[in-house]
Amino acid sequence: MKIIAYGIRKDEKPYVAKWQAEHPEVEVKIVEDLLLDETVNLAQGFDGVVAFQQAPYTDNVLATLAGYGIHYLSLRNVGVDNLNPVAVKANKIKVTNVPVYSPAAIAEFSVTQLLNLLRRTKEYFHKFERHDYRWAPEISHELNQQVVGVIGTGHIGRVAINIYKGFGAKVIAYDKFHNPELEAEGLYVDSLDELYAQATVITLHIPLFPETEHMLDQAAFAKMNDGVYIINASRGPLIDETALIEALDSGKVAGAALDVLEDETKVFNHDMAGKNMDYPEFWNLDSRENVLISPHTAFYTDVAVMNMVKQSFDANLELIQTGNSEKEVSFD
Repeated sequence: MKIIAYGIRKDEKPYVAKWQAEHPEVEVKIVEDLLLDETVNLAQGFDGVVAFQQAPYTDNVLATLAGYGIHYLSLRNVGVDNLNPVAVKANKIKVTNVPVYSPAAIAEFSVTQLLNLLRRTKEYFHKFERHDYRWAPEISHELNQQVVGVIGTGHIGRVAINIYKGFGAKVIAYDKFHNPELEAEGLYVDSLDELYAQATVITLHIPLFPETEHMLDQAAFAKMNDGVYIINASRGPLIDETALIEALDSGKVAGAALDVLEDETKVFNHDMAGKNMDYPEFWNLDSRENVLISPHTAFYTDVAVMNMVKQSFDANLELIQTGNSEKEVSFD
């Protein structure tokens, strides 16, 4: 049995080596490049593919894999929005993901970024750079005084809720699918409009689907409280960045913490020192004292990376051996 793994980073290699040592019957080839039209030919002769990337898996990549007789693709992440479902089904590709690798990693990071916004740490950092050590006028807000609206109560959202409750914040939540425990606590509101009307903080923990793209747009911001804080460690296109900029300009949004962006592949995971980049929304947002941007690193902990490697390789091997996996993603 032979597995080729694309986009393997330095931090993943020890976990890949550990997995291979535990499965000596499997030949593993590590490729640092992403699974692209230019690199898919490296998969010829293998039984399965493990991959992780922000760039799309093109229709040509999927067709080429199928042409090589490869029908098993295991992703080392949750999201499958960079796969064309039509092409997946047409080429009879079975796709697995890692739906739960470390909810705490993302939840903890999102709360940390909110605390940084409330305590205005970016502004103080810039004052220190200028050797200005006065505390005024950057007075802060306390998390225990906030009404936190959590959109999405899956694994990550539920961990975030527990953390916010631990800080003493009032928590409300919206999800099409209610968790029985949260239902019993009375945390759910009936609509997004109701959440927008009550929340002083809105944090996103939902997948990207066609119906959720730009869910936070001009109309949504208009329904929110003045001075609301926005946290997004989920998917960039959930927010219309042009509308967010307008809301920041007007003061409708007091601050935003963005671990993901609409067009993040232009900048994230690249060394852009001395390089030009055509992304005016990024430059606008990054220049603001009340906006925190991180390069899609909410997931990036040792625990999460270990689980992403192990679970994806386990799933790929399971597909090769049996043709099925409990982590298979449905595109129906």
